[in-house]
Amino acid sequence: MNPIQNDSLKSTISAKANEISTDGSFNRQTNRFTTPFGNNPGELPVEANRYRLLWTPACPWAHRTVIVRSLLGLDQVISLGTASPLRPKIAQVDWEFSLDENGVDPVLGIQYMSEIYKKTDPEYSGRPTVPVIVDVTNHRVVNNDYFKLTNYLETVWKPFHKEHAPNLYPESLRADIDALNEVIFHDINNGVYKCGFALSQEAYEQAYDQLFARLDELEQRLSNQRFLFGDYITDSDIRFYATLVRFDVAYYSAFNTNRNLIKEFPNLWGYVRDLYQTTGFGDTTDFDSIKKHYHMSITIFVDKENVKILPKGPDLSGWTTPHGRERLSNQKEKFLIDTKE
Repeated sequence: MNPIQNDSLKSTISAKANEISTDGSFNRQTNRFTTPFGNNPGELPVEANRYRLLWTPACPWAHRTVIVRSLLGLDQVISLGTASPLRPKIAQVDWEFSLDENGVDPVLGIQYMSEIYKKTDPEYSGRPTVPVIVDVTNHRVVNNDYFKLTNYLETVWKPFHKEHAPNLYPESLRADIDALNEVIFHDINNGVYKCGFALSQEAYEQAYDQLFARLDELEQRLSNQRFLFGDYITDSDIRFYATLVRFDVAYYSAFNTNRNLIKEFPNLWGYVRDLYQTTGFGDTTDFDSIKKHYHMSITIFVDKENVKILPKGPDLSGWTTPHGRERLSNQKEKFLIDTKE
């Protein structure tokens, strides 16, 4: 290994180690680029065709952003760049545009995600994460705040929503949605990672118990209502879906979240199939990419064993079977259409 590769390797291990606490628990790195979109001074201007969303279908944080982009019709004004679900075999943890012709993103001309981060901030030392929004006028990262990004798309990007776009973040429910999103993030979305990346038995078991306590709670909540806030899909459902759809094919075995499969929760299983069979959800879900990433390519330390086996299962045919969730709703439509907000 030459000195440059060795320095890069040391930097990567150091960055990853910063996400593990002394008790062995996983603490996800904070987002570096968090300037909000809006119309106020200092905010990112909301303009059609100015930005490019970079993602990989494997990543739940990126997936939920792509779902919202699709549901709201913002795919007409924000372009999409797709990285491979397989990590490149290089010193640093990265994403690669190997699916594109010549192995580079056709708009930004980059091979690795880290290139756009380093171009924006030469001192950037964290993992290059997705989703990330890049300003195509200057090829600079402007936002990688996965926690708030869907909310920006749902609110200040409204002038570019398609006709009759669903209201995924109604003002009357925003406080409740925000509160539930916090729970979903810490105990479920990030909870599976806390299980999978834990480096102590105590940290793993604590995260495991919290994860399944929340799944049990939401299983009960969905026993008498179709979606998390009743008859209509909201931002919270999209965030919850991104973990549920990956659970049985990835987290259950790869992250040792193995008390129950989602298929074994009657209400959660019907609920996630209901969403999967909705335009914007299933058509943006790539099980092949998810399985390849979590079973063959996911890394927390770069010195882990390189030999990975891709599981043949599970059977995916059940995703298109009837879910019967209509009986819990008096509404034909799954989305609240409200053009006043």
